[in-house]
Amino acid sequence: MGAFLYEKGKAMVRPDSQFLIINGVQTPCPAVGMEIIESVTVDSGRNSNGGVVGQVIGRPLWKINNLHWVGLTPEQWTSIKNALAPFFVPVTFTDDTNQRRTVYMYPSDKTGQPLFTKGMSYTQFRDCKFNLIDCGW
Repeated sequence: MGAFLYEKGKAMVRPDSQFLIINGVQTPCPAVGMEIIESVTVDSGRNSNGGVVGQVIGRPLWKINNLHWVGLTPEQWTSIKNALAPFFVPVTFTDDTNQRRTVYMYPSDKTGQPLFTKGMSYTQFRDCKFNLIDCGW
């Protein structure tokens, strides 16, 4: 698993897929470890007897936690970062019940760890990571 395919003994980066689409850009499948988090927002308090009173407000909010790719090319990583540049972006993903969803999300800090360099340029990234958080719109 992860971001590598193997062909005749050499590692190749996985092609883009429709699993995760950020602002219209198809990303490669993320590495193992991604989490789909569904949060329920509740307006609640306690009554004079100490019992909880409240109600669910709004729709469920989503977070795609621990997005992680191994072995991206600089072009792939740049494409993903450019897709996130507007900050609030539409994200299409498969939730934990296998339903496709499109919601507006924003990214956490983005981390790219270079693996190989050629002169003063990177040729591949070992780890590229960030989270996507639902805007609630």
